Amino acid sequence: WLMSDNMHHQWLLLAACFWVIFMFMVASKFITLTFKDPDGYGAKQEPLILTAVTKVEEVHVPEEKHWPEEFQPTGKAFSGNLIRQPLVHMERLELLRNVCRDAALRNLSHTEVSKFVLDRIFVCDKHKILFCQTPKVGNTQWKKVLIVLNGAFSSIEEIPENIVHDHEKNGLPRLSSFSDSEIKKRLNLYFKFFIVRDPFERLISAFKDKFVHNPRFEPWYRHEIAPGIIRKYRKHRTETKGLQFEDFVRYLGDPNHRWLDVQFGDHIIHWVTYVELCAPCEIAYSVIGHHETLEDDAPYILKAAGIDHLVSYPTIPPGITVYNKTKVERYFSGISKRDIRRLYARFEGDFKLFGYREPDFLLN
Repeated sequence: WLMSDNMHHQWLLLAACFWVIFMFMVASKFITLTFKDPDGYGAKQEPLILTAVTKVEEVHVPEEKHWPEEFQPTGKAFSGNLIRQPLVHMERLELLRNVCRDAALRNLSHTEVSKFVLDRIFVCDKHKILFCQTPKVGNTQWKKVLIVLNGAFSSIEEIPENIVHDHEKNGLPRLSSFSDSEIKKRLNLYFKFFIVRDPFERLISAFKDKFVHNPRFEPWYRHEIAPGIIRKYRKHRTETKGLQFEDFVRYLGDPNHRWLDVQFGDHIIHWVTYVELCAPCEIAYSVIGHHETLEDDAPYILKAAGIDHLVSYPTIPPGITVYNKTKVERYFSGISKRDIRRLYARFEGDFKLFGYREPDFLLN
């Protein structure tokens, strides 16, 4: 009987030990779940990051706020590039404002909001958008976007190429066509944007398009403008070949270039500075896109303007927006440093306002 009683006590003791261990395990699990490191839910904290981005915008864009209230995911994965986009564009606008305040660059960064500028700005009243045209940076595609938004065509694919630049048929009014009060109202209230590109690469593109390839429907570049530049700026007048890039650079870098510009008329817009075309220090633009980052900038502009659900920017061919340093250096390799420096002096405002570096071949 005594042996049976001892075994009974031992079993009770063993059961008590198991009960204590079990309770300890339950308590341990409870503590772990209660104080678990929140980093384990990093993916769920993405909206907090986006909210923080929006708050930064409110601080740094005090003049005109055209930005969307929040940049939230819309079903698709929200890429790191899209999260960074608002900061990138705010930095561009901040740089622009700082350079505009630089007294030393005032002559290169400021211009009058004249009829010439207003002629460059296209209007979409239906969606309250203004687009300033800067040739040789993919503007044809943006004009197609606005043509569709204005209702002249239902899709970009339906627009005939000969209609895009025919301003009597494409349904794109210029800002200059409105009264002074209507112009001021649109400049104050509408979403405004334009696109820039490395200034020297843009000049190369203009030279190749207008004087080398020379479309058949633009004969005046080869038969009127080129001979005018050659007569005034070619060193060796006995040469009979067509306009060379060296002649073009010498013309553009001449402080007295306006003497010829007046004769050439509006055809010169393909190599006029961004400052002269769009008056970025006088007009408070909402976004400034860069040709080199157009794959990211185009969808951002559509979203910021509130039209991304209505139209898409046309597909960009691979590599077409990449800055070609080798090409730029090749075109300028046979040109004197004096002529290049004079050219840079004219376009310095464009380089500084939009964050483009001075070319390496000028620093050597």
